[in-house]
Amino acid sequence: MAKPKFISAKEAVSYIKNGDTIGSSGFIGMGHAEEITYELEKRFLETGEPRDLTVTWGSSQSDTKTMIGCNRFAHDGFIKRAIVGHMGMQLDLSRMAAENKFETYNIPQGVLMHMIRARGGKKPCVITSVGLGTYIDPREGGGKMNELTEKQGPDMVELIEIDGKEYLMYKTFPIDVAIIRATTADENGNLSMEKEGIMLEAYAMACAAKASGGIVIAQVEYIAQAGSLNPQDVRVPGIMVDYVVQCSDPLRFHKQSYSKYYDPSLSGEKKIPLAMVPPLPLNVRKVIARRAAFELVPEAVVNLGVGIPSDIGSIAAEEGLEKEMVLTVEPGLIGGAPCSGLEFGCSVNPEAMIDHTFQFDMYDSGLLDLAVLGLAELDKDGNVNVSKFGPRITGAGGFVNITQNTKVIVFVGTFTASGLETEIKDGELHIIKEGKVKKMIPTVGHKTFSGKQSIINQQKVLYVTERAVFEMREEGLTLIEIAPGVDLQTQVLDQMDFVPKIAEDLKLMDRRLFLDRPMGLYKDVMAKNK
Repeated sequence: MAKPKFISAKEAVSYIKNGDTIGSSGFIGMGHAEEITYELEKRFLETGEPRDLTVTWGSSQSDTKTMIGCNRFAHDGFIKRAIVGHMGMQLDLSRMAAENKFETYNIPQGVLMHMIRARGGKKPCVITSVGLGTYIDPREGGGKMNELTEKQGPDMVELIEIDGKEYLMYKTFPIDVAIIRATTADENGNLSMEKEGIMLEAYAMACAAKASGGIVIAQVEYIAQAGSLNPQDVRVPGIMVDYVVQCSDPLRFHKQSYSKYYDPSLSGEKKIPLAMVPPLPLNVRKVIARRAAFELVPEAVVNLGVGIPSDIGSIAAEEGLEKEMVLTVEPGLIGGAPCSGLEFGCSVNPEAMIDHTFQFDMYDSGLLDLAVLGLAELDKDGNVNVSKFGPRITGAGGFVNITQNTKVIVFVGTFTASGLETEIKDGELHIIKEGKVKKMIPTVGHKTFSGKQSIINQQKVLYVTERAVFEMREEGLTLIEIAPGVDLQTQVLDQMDFVPKIAEDLKLMDRRLFLDRPMGLYKDVMAKNK
C-alpha cells in the first residue's frame, strides 16, 4: 500500500465530495481535529461545497457557545443527515435539527460505537438488547428525532426475535471520510496519542472508512522519523491512513481540550498529588448526592454523570470511601478523578485509558455496580427523559447503554425546578419556595429510560430527590422515603402530576443526610457484600 500523503488541512478537505458520509472522532472538548473541520467549513462557506453531507459521531464536539467543533456543520445545505449519539452541546446544530433542516437520528452512544466497529469488519448490523423499550425501539419511534426524519428518513433499527427473546438490530452504514486526531505521526503514517487525554474511536473509525472504500484524514501535532515510535504506542497503523495534516497552529487548533492546551495528568504522562477535597456545603445538592452514595458497595465500579452525580466523588472523599470505588467515564477512562465541563470524558491520574468501543463492551457486560445519572423528567411508569424536550434535541449519549446494563441505577435531581428555595436546619428539610416546573409528569416527552425494561432486566432503580426517594418495583413506581420536615401531601404528592404507589413501610430519609458533619458512611458501606 502507498504511504500516506502529508498535506495541509485545506488540501485534505478538497478530497471530501458532495453527499459523503463523514465520521468525526471526539468527545465534548477533547480529541476533535479542529483545523480540518475549520477548513471544511471555510470551503463550504466560500464555494457551497461539499454539501448534503451525512455526519456521524458518538458525542457532542463543541463548547455550547461558539462555532467550533462539529457545530461548524450548522449551515443550511451543509448536511442532509446526522446520525449521532449526542448533539446537545452543539446548540446551533441542535436548533437546526429541531427546525427540520436535516434528518436527525439519535443512536445510543455505545451502540453507535459498536456499529462503527462492525462496519470496519463489513458486518451489516449490530444486534443487542440495548434500547428496548426506549425511544430507539421501533415501537417508540426508532430514534428519529424530528418530523423530517419521521416523514422520509429510512429505518435504521429493526425489532427482531432470537430464541424467543427480543433484540434490536441496528443497521451499519458506510463511512466515506474518517476525520481523526492523534499526537504524532511517523513518516509511514503510524499514529500515537501520547499527549491526548482520551483515546476515543480513532481506530474503529479508520477501519470503517477503509472497509467502505473511503479515506482517513488524521490531524497531528508532530511528525516523527519512520520507525521511531514505540510499536506499543501506535493506536492507528499507517496502512490505514491516507492523509496526514500537521496542525499549523497547535495553540489554536490542537489543544488537549477546548479549555487548556495541555495537562500531562490527563494524558497519564504525569501523576499529580490530588489536593484534599474540601467538603461540599450542606445544601439540597449535597443531600441528594449523599443519598445516592448510600448505594455504594465495597470496591464498586461506578459511572457518574454530569451535574449532581459528579459530587459523589467529593462525598466519598469526605466519608473516607474514595479508595473503595473505581470511577469510570464512557469514552474509555478507568480510575482517577473524572473531570467536568469541557474536560468531561477524561480523568486526572487515570489508571487505564482504553478505546471508546471497548469501554462500552465493558459497560454492556454488566461490570458496572452503580451508575448515578441525572433526572430531568420522570413519569408514572418510572420512565426518564434526558434526550428530547419538545423541539429541543440533545440526544442520549451513553445513557441508554449504561442504564440498561448496570446492577444499580440511581437517578438524581431536585423534586421541582426553576426557583426552588430550601433550608436545611436541625436535621430537617424545609421548603421555602416551590420550583415553578414539575418534573414528575404523567408521561415523559421522550423515553430515554424504560422503567418496565428495568424490571425485565432485574435491576435496582432508585429516583432520589432532596425530599423524596422512589423505587421502581414490579407493582410500579413506589415512594419509599420522604425527608424529615417535609409534608407528604402538600410538598410531595401535590407537587406531582400523577399519584405514585406509597410503600406500606414508608420511611424518613436518614437524618444524617441533613446534618453538617460526616455521616460515618464508611462503616455502612464496608458492611455490605459486593
